[in-house]
Amino acid sequence: MRLGTRPSALAMAQARTVAGEWERRCEGLRVEIVPITTSGDRHQGIGDLLALGGKGAFVKEIDRALIDGEIDAALHCAKDLPGDVPRPEGVALGACLEREDAGDIAVFRDGDVARTLADLPAGARVGTSAVRRCAQLMQRYPQLRFEPVRGNVDTRLAKLDKGDYAAIVLARVGLLRLGVERVHERLDILPAVGAGVLVLECRAGDRAVAEQAERLDHAPTRSRLAAERALLAVLRGSCDTPIAGHARLRGELELRAAVFSRDGARVLTASRTAPAAEAERLGAAVGGELLDRGAGELIHQA
Repeated sequence: MRLGTRPSALAMAQARTVAGEWERRCEGLRVEIVPITTSGDRHQGIGDLLALGGKGAFVKEIDRALIDGEIDAALHCAKDLPGDVPRPEGVALGACLEREDAGDIAVFRDGDVARTLADLPAGARVGTSAVRRCAQLMQRYPQLRFEPVRGNVDTRLAKLDKGDYAAIVLARVGLLRLGVERVHERLDILPAVGAGVLVLECRAGDRAVAEQAERLDHAPTRSRLAAERALLAVLRGSCDTPIAGHARLRGELELRAAVFSRDGARVLTASRTAPAAEAERLGAAVGGELLDRGAGELIHQA
């Protein structure tokens, strides 16, 4: 089984973990990890992800390799999958792996006095790559300067340690998957759609691979992700849109979502519950409610 993924340290660590679990669950299966460099990887210095084609910058080359038969399956972070365009024809969802930590954290330099964003002096530079994070944090910490930071996790940590930033905001799961421990503060902000979820994709119609991928599927996570991505599809959210959405399954499926102005001064929130079997309808309903209340204007202005 040829499993395609990005060549970053985090992506390779994720792939090794998934490959090992896949081999454990499918007797006789052997997984070869195939690193594929994407346009997003080649242009890490460009601060504006939209200039690279949005989140698709991290998946297009892998999609092409899958469709062309160069790999048998592809591993993606669900939050890297574009929400404003459908997945390519010929690509099918094979499995949603069980969701891990979906939260965001602020990471500080070892030895610094600061242990929270509130500890930082006025004017301190905080690096983050997501407009969703900026929109939520700018209102809570107006005294801080939130600035774009690109690069893989290790690159961003190196910029922090070099003194380019007083803190950087990252997904908690990235450090967990890399086995990295750093001084950090857990942030109480609404996560990105698909945060903490890895997905396996295969070629549409490739039943042999699909049957093996099903061994890794986690039904509750699939329902949660379906609701979140239905929300994103209705809102036509891109990498440059301040949209947050997170679903929880506690008997019924609960979806919380928010759309922000770029500076966070305006925010629209919505939440609803529904049976897990109606996940996509739930996501569409929450997205529709936000649009009815003016989310389209916020998204357009962003």
